[in-house]
Amino acid sequence: MRTSLYGLARAKVTLTVATRTNGTVNGTTVDLNENKDACRSAMLIVHTGTVTDGSHAVILQESDDNSAWGTVAAADLQGTAPTLVAADDDVLYELGYIGSKRYLRASVTTSGATSGGTFGATIVRAFPRRRPISHS
Repeated sequence: MRTSLYGLARAKVTLTVATRTNGTVNGTTVDLNENKDACRSAMLIVHTGTVTDGSHAVILQESDDNSAWGTVAAADLQGTAPTLVAADDDVLYELGYIGSKRYLRASVTTSGATSGGTFGATIVRAFPRRRPISHS
């Protein structure tokens, strides 16, 4: 049987595309076990539009219960969480997750911004225990 990426992965928005200025924004929760898919891996994708000024530190957070959140340990990441700065226009960053928590979300803290930066983030859930992954 032929398997496609469509049957192994599903993308979910965690930070909607928006222009961000100073402050912290927590993204929408992504459940790695949504529809009982039990995904064993995930990847955070940060996609930028125009970043005029400021420092936009993006991190990946994890939770067992969708209530108590913590920053993902470096040992559970593949790559480095990005900090967006001026001129990071039309760039795509990828950050792999190999941890064991059920819930993930992106969080961004922006400082030193006047105009800010436009960007969003998506989490791709992958390698479900049961295939194909649900796309409902």
